[in-house]
Amino acid sequence: MGSLDATDLRLVLALVEDPRAQVAQLAERLGVARNTVQSRLRRLERANVLRGSGREVDLAAIGYDVVAFITLEVVHRELDAVVSGLRLLPQVLEAYETSGRGDIWCRLVATDTHQLQTSLRAVLRIRGVIRSETSLALHAHIPYRTAALVRRTAEAAAAASSSSQAHRRG
Repeated sequence: MGSLDATDLRLVLALVEDPRAQVAQLAERLGVARNTVQSRLRRLERANVLRGSGREVDLAAIGYDVVAFITLEVVHRELDAVVSGLRLLPQVLEAYETSGRGDIWCRLVATDTHQLQTSLRAVLRIRGVIRSETSLALHAHIPYRTAALVRRTAEAAAAASSSSQAHRRG
């Protein structure tokens, strides 16, 4: 897809902030016609900017195509301060306290390697961060997914319910 304009980006943001918003609500929020929202949603979905149910954003499609995984070693008494500092960086998509090598694992995105370097320097300036190790993602072979696990859990729950009902009847 070509470049997204301000209305496209405001629409994507509105969906991120309220994934259940209806077309009429989005139109009112953006100050545009319902037909405008509907046509832009279709275009964004066709271009894979919006995936799945139309509420999942492909960050590469809006310019954030550099993905890095960062392992941080931190001063343990400063862990809360480090997490608070990471929350302030919009490029940090997620952060986990981990066991093993390193103390915190982060997924970070950037528009290019220059922005990645700037973001990494910002991470290293957070009080309590001792050092970092960064790996770049080259290709997503299995993107984040949940459907298979939810399906398995739902099938197990249905089987347990059927078994329980049969047991009560028998």
